[in-house]
Amino acid sequence: QVQLVESGGGLVQAGGSLRLSCAASGSTFSFYAAGWFRQAPGKEREFVAAISRSGGSIYYADSVKGRVTISRDNTKNTVYLQMNSLKPEDTAVYYCAAAASVQTRAYNYDQWGQGTQVTVSS
Repeated sequence: QVQLVESGGGLVQAGGSLRLSCAASGSTFSFYAAGWFRQAPGKEREFVAAISRSGGSIYYADSVKGRVTISRDNTKNTVYLQMNSLKPEDTAVYYCAAAASVQTRAYNYDQWGQGTQVTVSS
């Protein structure tokens, strides 16, 4: 199993940027695909972005495409989510997850971090 710890969340004004990090430990991170999901109050957890084990395959939700970039550095056991042009509707707890292969559905991920809060003010 792999343990995941997110960081980099915070309060930012609309139009601003944040870079989230997800540090993995406990197993060889390059064995796992990784995904970012978010959950706003009263809403279901939704897919944001996913990246394959090598980084060769990447997927984005339509709601963030063009504003968000997922990347990974397997030498640092870390996956990143660069978010630009943030909107108030991006406000949510952002979760990092790991799976055996790249997925866009939350139920396919079996390793999750504790989440990091992102708040975008208007």
